[in-house]
Amino acid sequence: MGSLAGNFVELFSSVQGEGPHVGASTLFVRLGVCDLRCRWCDSPHTWRAAETCRIQVSRGSSEFHEIANPLAVAAIVTAAETLELARHRFVSLTGGEPLLQPEVARALAEALRGRGPRIHLETHGLAHEALPHVVDRIDVVAMDWKLASDVRREGESFKDPSAGFHDEHEAFLRVARRAPEVFVKIVITASSGDDEVLEAARRIARVDPQILLVLQPVTPRGAVTERPGAARLLALAAAAEAILPGVRVIPQTHPIYGAP
Repeated sequence: MGSLAGNFVELFSSVQGEGPHVGASTLFVRLGVCDLRCRWCDSPHTWRAAETCRIQVSRGSSEFHEIANPLAVAAIVTAAETLELARHRFVSLTGGEPLLQPEVARALAEALRGRGPRIHLETHGLAHEALPHVVDRIDVVAMDWKLASDVRREGESFKDPSAGFHDEHEAFLRVARRAPEVFVKIVITASSGDDEVLEAARRIARVDPQILLVLQPVTPRGAVTERPGAARLLALAAAAEAILPGVRVIPQTHPIYGAP
């Protein structure tokens, strides 16, 4: 680790709120900065580098203290141990986008791996050039597959058409499958096109048909005010299941009971 430092937003203990490991005890390490703009984003405060990082005082506590950024990786590891690191099933490196700080993400994964929890990387799935430097230290890659209907790159306007992200996502997934476990999540909104979702499913099948696809109905926030209906979700799941054997519909659960 040395004196390596990064930009961190927060460190806290909770449970996984989405994907196939929903409900599992998880220590979240949130890194700052993201280069995408999703209409439904639940953490827009992570788009820019954070001036301070808030760190939970103790596991289960609602109290946090703040430390100025940049923050040493060693300090994050020490704080993780204070939060009973070994008693969690996962450590989630999340953001922002962790792979925009690949050296920091790798150092964190190296320092925390082998201490009990599995290392879970939550990523927007586009940083395919950075991933090879990190993937051998990751146990689970939780990859988002972004749809052009609801996502733009930083600086792009939603008024302008988007070329989409399929090619970059496919390139990323080919590297991500080196990890012991990888799954893909697609957030489904009322604006999501069936063609977008099914093209993603076809691309996933082309890389590895055994990769799990999670269709996640959006939690309304920001510019997104409604969820897709049940009939639409079930029809979309059925169509995707004709392409991939592993398809699940799993909503976010932590907003239901108010967990971070």
